[in-house]
Amino acid sequence: MENGTYFYFMLFENLGCIKYAFFTLGFIFYCVVIYFNVLIIFAVFLDRTLHQPMYILISCLSINSVYGTAGFFPRLLTDLLYDTHRISYEACLIQSFVIYSYATYELMILMLMAFDRLVAISKPLHYNNIITTHLLTLLIVIAWLYTIIFLGFGVLLTTRLKLCDNKLFKVYCHNYEIVKLSCVTYNINNIYGLIVTITTICIPLIFILYSYVKILIICQRSSQDFRSKAYQTCIPHIAILLNFSVALFCELTLSRFVNGEIPIELAVILSLEFIAIPPFVNPIVYGLNFPGIRKKVRHLIKTSK
Repeated sequence: MENGTYFYFMLFENLGCIKYAFFTLGFIFYCVVIYFNVLIIFAVFLDRTLHQPMYILISCLSINSVYGTAGFFPRLLTDLLYDTHRISYEACLIQSFVIYSYATYELMILMLMAFDRLVAISKPLHYNNIITTHLLTLLIVIAWLYTIIFLGFGVLLTTRLKLCDNKLFKVYCHNYEIVKLSCVTYNINNIYGLIVTITTICIPLIFILYSYVKILIICQRSSQDFRSKAYQTCIPHIAILLNFSVALFCELTLSRFVNGEIPIELAVILSLEFIAIPPFVNPIVYGLNFPGIRKKVRHLIKTSK
């Protein structure tokens, strides 16, 4: 297969008329995800009292959710409407980059949230001096640049491969699935993929785990009132982390299977869990658990009506 031709999504084959029901559900779900996340973004940026590190990071999650779902849902809905489920080589690489930069940046933001909570709970008197607006902005920018550079180089490595097939057993473009279609050995891609996995998944997860374990230890040594307040701010973050970790595990597990080894229905569910569930759950969890956001969101909804 020469670069510049097309890939075909095989999981959309033989859906029949049920694809229109899937399209309707997918369109409604996408609109709800965008609506919820945009509400969170506006709630944080329009209310000066919410211009605090924790709320800014929550809004970054919502911005990232809008970015990630924009790289997935429009293409998915198009494939459900039309009988030809093909995508150009270049568009496929772009979609792969968008989806996986979304996932990587999501984990980076969760790591910054863990760092923010660790400083707030371990050094409450010095929190404002440590987590300044300048430092937070710098960390957010570094995390985004780091994600773009690392994943962008991975996509460039993929472009050098000569491909022998053009069938993708996914509902979206997946860089590793493209690499597996190569006619030649792709050891360099595997090595670089391992490096990316360690630096963008393993290290952030280890730091997050360390942060929350240390927070738990501090809480056990503190008063009941302090412990209650700490848990109140940390539990939503932990819930979001667990949700995203499960979705990430599903995606990594799915990518290890050879095409045809698992039922198509399960493959689709695991793929959707990765890209669809976190953007839907995040604004609900934060909107319900943080009074400042909940109050502003209610005000925005009433104003829009």
